[in-house]
Amino acid sequence: MKRVFDLTVSLLLLIVLSPVMGVTALCVRKYLGSPVLFRQCRPGLHMRPFHILKFRTMTDKRDENGSLLSDSERLTSFGAFLRKTSLDELPQLINVIKGEMSLVGPRPLLLRYLPFYTETEKKRFLVRPGITGLAQISGRNRLTWDERLHLDVKYVERQSLALDLTIMWKSVIQVLERDGFEEVTERQLPDLDVERLTIPSSVALSGGITVNGTR
Repeated sequence: MKRVFDLTVSLLLLIVLSPVMGVTALCVRKYLGSPVLFRQCRPGLHMRPFHILKFRTMTDKRDENGSLLSDSERLTSFGAFLRKTSLDELPQLINVIKGEMSLVGPRPLLLRYLPFYTETEKKRFLVRPGITGLAQISGRNRLTWDERLHLDVKYVERQSLALDLTIMWKSVIQVLERDGFEEVTERQLPDLDVERLTIPSSVALSGGITVNGTR
């Protein structure tokens, strides 16, 4: 039922929002350049990798050595607008139609984070990743990693159509109110792998795996 719901709603949204996506793509091309879409490999259902799709929000500005500048330096005002309105997430409807994502589920994180989940946190991979999820309506960027991952597992254990509808409705309200958004999150929260290699966390407390001799 969840897959049928995802497919039906995503197809309808893609049709209804196609003019918005078309205009957004043209604006991204004009203000940020090509490629219009940002593609990145992420772990999905059962940790199988797939390429997530988003409208790009940052430029390719580099320093004198050819290295990309920081996110804060590459994020433009237009890119920030796309993030605030969640317009950058709309191409993920294609991921849902392809069966790589769901409308609701744990957000797909970076591949390099895979060694740093506890066994309990790995339950997040028992369902398809989502465009929005329980963590996103419960504090979004204000949550710690432990809190986010706990909510991901809580969703997996309690998932239902009623819960999905509630999360989708609250996500729409959150976008309209611009609640919980941070233009650049790296200043508020370190990357998961960095945090768990340097700070004692639930990974160590729950018998997490050893990485490069560090538990």
